[in-house]
Amino acid sequence: MPHRAWWTQAYPGYRVPRPSASSPPPSDTGAPTSRRSAAWRLRTWLLRLFWLMVLVVAAGALWNSPWALAPRMMWELSRMPPPTALPVPVDGVSARQVAATFGAPRGADRRHAGVDIFARRGTPVRSATPGVVADVREGGLGGRQVWVRGPAGERYYHAHLDDWREGLSRGEVVEVGTVLGYVGDTGNARGTPPHLHWGIYGADGAYDPLPLLRAWEKERPAPAATPAR
Repeated sequence: MPHRAWWTQAYPGYRVPRPSASSPPPSDTGAPTSRRSAAWRLRTWLLRLFWLMVLVVAAGALWNSPWALAPRMMWELSRMPPPTALPVPVDGVSARQVAATFGAPRGADRRHAGVDIFARRGTPVRSATPGVVADVREGGLGGRQVWVRGPAGERYYHAHLDDWREGLSRGEVVEVGTVLGYVGDTGNARGTPPHLHWGIYGADGAYDPLPLLRAWEKERPAPAATPAR
């Protein structure tokens, strides 16, 4: 008869418990596990910090790239106040030569939502503000036209153009004086003396741009007199 421990003889129903296969091995101390856990957490946070820095650098490079020029300008324009004075957008024309026709009747159901600036056909039309070209199109009453998004999100409407400047396209960033097109008589101005219909649209719709043109001329210093020889 195989040898049995004395307690199995004393207690016939007793069975020695066997360790479960799923039971973790005994550990003398929890210190190594704690150190490994702390190292893992530190490594995780360092990796997160590294990738965050990579994203920040990449975003900065993209924001300052040529592809982000228009969005960057739109952001700057949104922070600018509406202008209080603007130059006449047609070469060789002064504000004194522009008639006050804003709000004048045009047909039976509409009113003039801008001013007409008359000049010789082909005279350059320039942007009066910094901005971004919002649209370049042909059709409707305005014929060949250019829309520019300017300071404070206001829109500048240039209509009846004879032609656009070569290469002008939507999304182009423009500065004060950038040529947009040339005076003409397209759209419903066909057959009238060549002129630019120029309108400004703010948050509440179109408003009279003539006071801004007059304010520009008033604020400009008079040219110095040429001494007699």
